Amino acid sequence: MLCKIALGNVRRAGKDYLIYLLTLTLAVTVFYAFNTISVQVDVAGVTEQNAGMGETLGGIISGLTIFLGFVMGFLMVYANNFIMKRRKKEFGLYQVLGMSRGQVALIMAMETLFVSAAALVLGILCGLGLSWLMVFFTASIFKTQIADFHFFFSLGAFMITVGCLVAIFIVTLIFNLRVVARAKIIDLMSAGRKNEVVRMRNPWVSAAVCLVGAVAIGVAYARLLHDGLPYDGAPEAMTNFLITTITVVVGTILFFFGLSGFLLKVLQAARGLYWRGLNMVTMRQLAAKVNTVSFSMAMIAMILFLAITSVTAGMSLASVMNETVERGTPVDYSRTLVYFSQETADEMNSISASEDGEGKRYAPATGPVDIIEASANDTVAFDTSKEHAFDLAAIAGKHVQIDAYDSRPRGESMPVVTLNELCDAVHMDLPAGTENSDATSQGLMVVKESNYNEYLRFRGMEPLDLGEDGYTITSDMGATVNDVYNAVLREGVELEISGRTLKPVQDKVNEDASTFINAMFGMNAGTIILPDDLVDSLDLPPYNSYLLLDYADGISTEEGDAFINEYRYYGDVTDGQGQIIGSWGTEATRTESYESVDSMNGLISYLAIYIGFVLVVACAAIVTIQQLSGVADASENYRILSELGTERRDIAHSVLAQQTVFFVFPLALGVAHSCVALSVIVKLVELFGGFSIGGAAAFTAAIFVVAYGGYFFVTYLMSKGIIRDATRIRRSL
Repeated sequence: MLCKIALGNVRRAGKDYLIYLLTLTLAVTVFYAFNTISVQVDVAGVTEQNAGMGETLGGIISGLTIFLGFVMGFLMVYANNFIMKRRKKEFGLYQVLGMSRGQVALIMAMETLFVSAAALVLGILCGLGLSWLMVFFTASIFKTQIADFHFFFSLGAFMITVGCLVAIFIVTLIFNLRVVARAKIIDLMSAGRKNEVVRMRNPWVSAAVCLVGAVAIGVAYARLLHDGLPYDGAPEAMTNFLITTITVVVGTILFFFGLSGFLLKVLQAARGLYWRGLNMVTMRQLAAKVNTVSFSMAMIAMILFLAITSVTAGMSLASVMNETVERGTPVDYSRTLVYFSQETADEMNSISASEDGEGKRYAPATGPVDIIEASANDTVAFDTSKEHAFDLAAIAGKHVQIDAYDSRPRGESMPVVTLNELCDAVHMDLPAGTENSDATSQGLMVVKESNYNEYLRFRGMEPLDLGEDGYTITSDMGATVNDVYNAVLREGVELEISGRTLKPVQDKVNEDASTFINAMFGMNAGTIILPDDLVDSLDLPPYNSYLLLDYADGISTEEGDAFINEYRYYGDVTDGQGQIIGSWGTEATRTESYESVDSMNGLISYLAIYIGFVLVVACAAIVTIQQLSGVADASENYRILSELGTERRDIAHSVLAQQTVFFVFPLALGVAHSCVALSVIVKLVELFGGFSIGGAAAFTAAIFVVAYGGYFFVTYLMSKGIIRDATRIRRSL
């Protein structure tokens, strides 16, 4: 009997359950589809190129799903609150007719179970379709061809989704039982006549509060634009960023707290507009809700800001890596050797002596060493019967070594050229993110003209002629750094080095001729090319050596990569006296660089879309439930307006205006916050390559149109239904 009543209630109250069902169905759809990522990468053929990526992505998404499941659980409690407010009188009537609270609670539990089961079925069906479509998205991200597409069902993703749904169901059920257990029958029966107590605030006070909030937001914007992001983790920078964050949060709350009163005052001043139609009613209702929705609107604006920023920045960052990886991987294999300075050698000797007594000895490098020869100190298949030296020469085809020198002459602390000095010369600010870089503290690296010309010939480019007094600058970083170097070259800035006046021989940085190592991002923050005799006279210590190597003819990419990737023990780089003068830096094959980019693209793209979509749905659902609750509470007022002769269409327009404010204003402020934050992020990421947010912004806008706009549309349609029901009572009396 109770089951029959519960099932009938669900059918009869279908409109009340629509938002609950829609949000829960979307959650199940997204949870299932994104948790099939490990299967998707298999179907898309990603594991053939990047083994383990599916498990990595799947593990991260699974953990994130559990967190988002808790978020959606509390959201469902909020959504269920609307249903409870609409049906309190009904539940009170059950008790008046003789049902116990336990029976009423059981009916509520079965209703919640039926709706959750329906959401599970609909969500899994939609999730299956979405997961199959996402296979093609996965293939496009990882740049693979789908050789054997087939439909699939992931039991693991299904179990995770069901687990989250069960958790949501339990949380919702506990809330429902708590409401029934605490509520008195008289309160349930009179729920339809009890309205929220609101206190209207002085419009002038509200206007002042709104203005203070707007000023606080402006101050936070100015601070962020001035200070930037605390990318270096310095305590002072973190403190400033915390102050900025608190300022914008408080400002957002104050802005919404005083917004309705401010608008009311403005419209009251425009009497012709204020007294037109139901504008007075609309503004009074907006002002009356300030007690309950100002904080939630502020939080929604901040959450939307996080969603917009995460999706746009994440997708744009993935785009940067796609654009830079091709230029950043000029050869089949690259390897870096980092030389010890006198300070580093002394420190290493001190550590070695304290740990090993007469252990290894370290010394500063007197000059560059041949990387191919030094690589023979590595041991392949170390400590096995197949142990042998790592012979790079066996696979080496065309190759070149670039030797970069520290710009601080031996025995001196000041570099011959620094980024700071170049910025001052062209009256430009130091690029964000470079304050602690080597180009700032230690100066630009130095490469000899003859060595750089060897590199240019290796790359198939024309060599340079610096003459006696020429120089040029190379860098494969983004615009924020290269704009400085381009200005220096374009304006013909003269450099005084060791008594010689040097002039640039180029008018801009050749980014294609600036990559010294395979990498996803730019790694050459600034290298100055100087005449050989000048470098020799400066007595500069070696800093780095870079080996760029293509595999020999007859050795395929797969064979060369297998040779490089075979497990080996890295040997010491020593001088003629057995002293260690350097350590091995990064090494990467072209294949590894592309796979790393694909992996990062997949991880960033999936997390950005996943988090962004769920946050948008959560915000939209919260606003929807708020507005539907408000319309339901005000239904008696709408009935009175209808009895006074107001057209139902005018009432609906008044409700639409109110809902537009509550949907659009948090979104507008969230977009404003995001624009300022993204402008700072763009400058920082431009250090590593071209950064464009156009495509990502369009993608983000599409998410908002579908999710946020869809909820807005559903909210208005349901509100019209509530108004229609309320005004129909007048005609039946």
